[in-house]
Amino acid sequence: MSQMNLETLRQNIASVRARIDAACAAAGRNADEVRLLPVSKTHPPEVLRLAYQAGLDAFGENKVQEAREKAEALADLPLRWSVIGHLQSNKAKYVARFAHEFQALDSLEIAQALDKRLQIEGRALDVLVQINTSDEPQKFGMPPEAARDFLRQMPAFSSLRIKGLMTLAIFDADENRVRACFVRLRQLRDQLRQTLPDGIGLDELSMGMSGDFPIAIEEGATIVRVGQAIFGARPTPNSHYWPG
Repeated sequence: MSQMNLETLRQNIASVRARIDAACAAAGRNADEVRLLPVSKTHPPEVLRLAYQAGLDAFGENKVQEAREKAEALADLPLRWSVIGHLQSNKAKYVARFAHEFQALDSLEIAQALDKRLQIEGRALDVLVQINTSDEPQKFGMPPEAARDFLRQMPAFSSLRIKGLMTLAIFDADENRVRACFVRLRQLRDQLRQTLPDGIGLDELSMGMSGDFPIAIEEGATIVRVGQAIFGARPTPNSHYWPG
């Protein structure tokens, strides 16, 4: 059980926002261009209630079942839910019901399953396409070279609003290797923009987490996914969420 309290949360959020502001200033960017997505995985609903009191109204979750349970437990609050982890097609029906954003689209199978369920629910969903910029075989996300053909097929799925790209950088002490993943995503976005079908937008670049988001902001991130810097260390190790 987390020992997080309201004052600590407020301080952590303020610290993260100050770091975002500083990174934007250093990169000559407006801080309004970067959205903070607090990643609340493994933290219980009561901590998210405190986070809401501290000023947060959107949360990112990796596991659909966990996100769904929290959405139900906190249904009395006006929260937005982003599913940012790998999705199996048999779980698409749940995402279609409660999520406002899905950041890990990486196959036609998932696109089809999501679109079908969204049509049934009478909803649309903001979606980011996950790209494996580190070429690590254990990571989800499509290879960069597959993105163009994939995006060309997206207009067939009218309930999916393609908003941009997402990546997980390599977990490495070498800042240059981390930065290279972010540069690769930005350059891919810039190339793809030249031949995008109508209705497909790539304004969003979701990249950067607690350990590397200032670098991501320097390289053009518009969404940073920050968990531990806000909520503290997780009771469950990262390996439970990220393979490898």
